[in-house]
Amino acid sequence: MAESRSTSVEPEEVTTPSGGVRTDADPPREGDTFDTAVRTSAAPGIWSGLRPLLLRLHFYAGILVGPFILVAALTGLVYTATPQLESVLYQHELKVTPRGEADSLADQVAAARRAVPDGTVVSVSPGPGPTDSTRVVFSKPGLPADYTLTAFVDPYDHKVLGTLRTYGQWLPVRAWLDSLHRTLHLGEFGRNYSELAASWLWVEVLGGLALWIGAPRNRQRLRRVLLPRGGAKGRRRTMSWHGVVGLWASIGLLGLSATGLTWSAHAGTSIGEIKDALGGSSPAVSTALPPGGHGTSGATGKKDVGIDAVAAAAHDAGLRGLVVITPPAEAGSAYVVKENTRAWPERQDSVAVDPGTGKVTATLKFHDYPVLAKLTRWGIDAHMGLLFGLANQIALALLALGLIAMILWGYRMWWLRRPTRSGGAALGRAPARGVWRRVPGAVLAPAAVVIAVVGYYVPLFGLPLLAFLGVDLLMGAVRRHRAGVAS
Repeated sequence: MAESRSTSVEPEEVTTPSGGVRTDADPPREGDTFDTAVRTSAAPGIWSGLRPLLLRLHFYAGILVGPFILVAALTGLVYTATPQLESVLYQHELKVTPRGEADSLADQVAAARRAVPDGTVVSVSPGPGPTDSTRVVFSKPGLPADYTLTAFVDPYDHKVLGTLRTYGQWLPVRAWLDSLHRTLHLGEFGRNYSELAASWLWVEVLGGLALWIGAPRNRQRLRRVLLPRGGAKGRRRTMSWHGVVGLWASIGLLGLSATGLTWSAHAGTSIGEIKDALGGSSPAVSTALPPGGHGTSGATGKKDVGIDAVAAAAHDAGLRGLVVITPPAEAGSAYVVKENTRAWPERQDSVAVDPGTGKVTATLKFHDYPVLAKLTRWGIDAHMGLLFGLANQIALALLALGLIAMILWGYRMWWLRRPTRSGGAALGRAPARGVWRRVPGAVLAPAAVVIAVVGYYVPLFGLPLLAFLGVDLLMGAVRRHRAGVAS
């Protein structure tokens, strides 16, 4: 369909390949360069050379990587509703009616063992409130990797309310949606899709910000940068919404990209190594018992003081809310009790408790974590919608909707750029080739070094970029060959 245009907005002049000048009010013509690449109002210098290169990268990344980012946004949007879904679907297992004093944790664990006779206790989480059930987590033969079986116990009569297959602390619906978002249920190979999206999202956001803020038509008009253009129509209106929404969503999208990369398969390894080198890894409380300690063969040893004494010791040490009690992993090691409140203000303190004496042998405060470890923890929990509760979920949903809209607007702009006078179907025009030659060497050389370093540590940014360059060179060679044959 032909592009509609506003007559209330002054058209902008654009230099055409033939050296002539036309305005945005004129229809697209065959052979025109991308109309925002070179403008008569653009001042000479670094930006006038760099902008067309950014535009070409933004265009091709949007076309080719956009579908992966779109899928990640759609699955992430659904994931934001998981707390409410869990509350509805698993209310029977999660909630109980308070009535008198709760039974001992030992009795509750014993009841869970009877329900899962072939399982090994991995951890125990007493209900943080009077209406919450106790979770007893088991490892069990036949479960998929990283999955466990959780028994939910009524603390008032130690009745087992049910058992569910869990992924960490996630119940089945959240585990399923989490896997959909991370891997599309394609296993380890599927992680590449979400890592590709995270690897390019920040590139698209930063490039788009530079293009939008640095656009000649926006430099002198702050309102055009911050708010959609009410009088614009067609591609101009679409571009206005695309740019404005991108501007307002940029901080959140950059955060999602960065935190998504921290637990990715390839870049995540590099990020972990960098964090280790900077001393920013999350510490763990020491489970080693002091000399002369009374550790035995584990939670079933004869000298074990029992899980109730361990829970009491942790409570006396100041641990509150949701806690996870982990039995000794081996002889001579301690119980670990860790807070697991991932909403602000986070409570992630942990203590080690001697199984023979019930005394705390080591304490680790979240306050004492390295700053980088705290930032990583907060970033991941915000990414998962946990840090600020419902407000966090709403913010994530708005970011996902905004990202979906921007991608669709981007494809619409591409469609509106197609030639309409040649007849037949055609794709939208790409920005002009060879624009990198306009970038001063003093800028291009260090930029290439930075891109190479980032591409090495973020391989699903570097490898697709090399593929883009290869395809671009091939297309250029084909066009030159056709031009030679035609002449």
